[in-house]
Amino acid sequence: MNKLLLKFVNLLPEPLIIEFVRFYVDFEMKKHARLDVAGLENLNCDFKRPYLFICNHLSNSDGLLLNKVLEKEKIIFIAGKKLESNSLTNLGFKIVRSIPILPNSPDKDAIKKVIGVIKEGNSILIFPEGTRSRTGKMLEGKKGILLFAKLTDAPIVPIGIWGTERFMPIKEDMSQEVFHDADINIKIGKVFHLPPKSDDETKEHWETNCLNYIMMRIAELLPKEYRGFYDDIT
Repeated sequence: MNKLLLKFVNLLPEPLIIEFVRFYVDFEMKKHARLDVAGLENLNCDFKRPYLFICNHLSNSDGLLLNKVLEKEKIIFIAGKKLESNSLTNLGFKIVRSIPILPNSPDKDAIKKVIGVIKEGNSILIFPEGTRSRTGKMLEGKKGILLFAKLTDAPIVPIGIWGTERFMPIKEDMSQEVFHDADINIKIGKVFHLPPKSDDETKEHWETNCLNYIMMRIAELLPKEYRGFYDDIT
């Protein structure tokens, strides 16, 4: 979206902004994205909703695409607070429900909101790496995902996504990011719960194992070249 159009859109009344953004995103997806989705049948299982969705992160378009693919689910995204201050990414929040969170800090208000929306029956989607990968390869997961998993006790759904790094490549100035033609794959894995802690296992050891377990459930859905930090972990 060029700067002139962006300025014009932001002058519109809120209801018109929402309608325009929804139309614009749908148009760009149909024009540029060749989408292949696998594993939706894994959501039809014995685990009860709401779910805690987890996914690797390659592009600011990830949330837009996942919101479209999973539109039948009541999903709220956990997103870095800085995205609200960017004029372009802030438009995306007009059509994607989200809870902003301060990165690398115990954001008690955000955590309370997450627990609340889960109790209301909404599913949550988190990018456990905490930021977009600049190389396409998975980064080491942040421990924050463990907090949400333990506090909500929601069934966890892993998702692997690739191709979005070409669909909307990362720019240092996020307002300059635009859509490009790309083949995009979204693969949904089987629902799971955290493994239980054994009696002789320390809390620290269990948390490390759980974090690796969570991230490996994402990595196994991705082509080998995207697994990065989790390529060799067993």
